[in-house]
Amino acid sequence: MTAPTQALSFGAAAAEYDRFRPRYPEEALRWALDGLAAPARVVDLGAGTGILTRGVLALGHQVLPVEPDPGMRAQLAAATPGTTALAGSAEAVPLPDGTADAVLVGQAYHWFDKEPAHAEIARVLRPGGTFAPIWNVRDERVGWVAELTRIAHLGDNAGDVTERYADFGAAFTPVELGEFAHTTTLTPDEVVGMLHTRSYWLTATPAEQERIDRELRELFATHTDLAGRATVELPYRTLVLRSRRR
Repeated sequence: MTAPTQALSFGAAAAEYDRFRPRYPEEALRWALDGLAAPARVVDLGAGTGILTRGVLALGHQVLPVEPDPGMRAQLAAATPGTTALAGSAEAVPLPDGTADAVLVGQAYHWFDKEPAHAEIARVLRPGGTFAPIWNVRDERVGWVAELTRIAHLGDNAGDVTERYADFGAAFTPVELGEFAHTTTLTPDEVVGMLHTRSYWLTATPAEQERIDRELRELFATHTDLAGRATVELPYRTLVLRSRRR
C-alpha cells in the first residue's frame, strides 16, 4: 500500500472511527453488489472496523473481511459478533483463487498499490464476479461543508474519486459509476470527533491538531447555517465504482 504511515494510522482511533464514521446507504450496497442473490460470498477488502461488513451482512450475504491493521481488526471483532477479520492487504489477500462472488472496498481503495492489488482482486474473484470500491464523500456543494474540508485538510472529494479511479486494468470490464445521497445527524462535538479519526489529523503535529480544533469550533460558533444548533445534518454523496472480472 502507498502512504503506509497514514494508511495504518487508524488503529489508534479504532473505537472512535467505528462510532463516528458514516454508514453506507442500503441502495448503494445493493447497486454495488450488482443484483447478487443472497447469500453471495463477499470479500470486504480493507475492512477497517467493519462498517461495510455489517451493511453487507444485513443484506443476507456471507462476508470475509480482510484488514491489515490489528487495532481495526480487534474493533471489527468487538462490533461484529460472529465475524473475524483476516490479517491481509489488497496486495496479499489470504484467500484461495475464485473464492469471491464480489469484492467490495469501503473508504480504502485510494491506499492500494493498484497494479498488484488489481491482480490479487482478479485472482480471488470468480469469472464475472463484481469489484466495487465505495466512498462516502462529503457534499462540498454545501458551503459550510466546503469550509470544513479546508480547515481539516480533507483530501477526498467527488472529483478525486470519479477522475482518478476510472480504470481497474485489463482483467476488469469498464467502470460504471453509481451515486447515492444521504445525510448523518451529528452534534458539533461529534463532527470534531469524526474528524479526529481522519488520517491527516491522526498524523499531524500537536500544534496542527490544535489549530484544526480551534478553527472547527469557530466554524460552528459563527457560520450562519450552524451557529447555535444542537445538531447538524452532514450531507454525503456515496460514490460506487463497479466493474466485473472478465
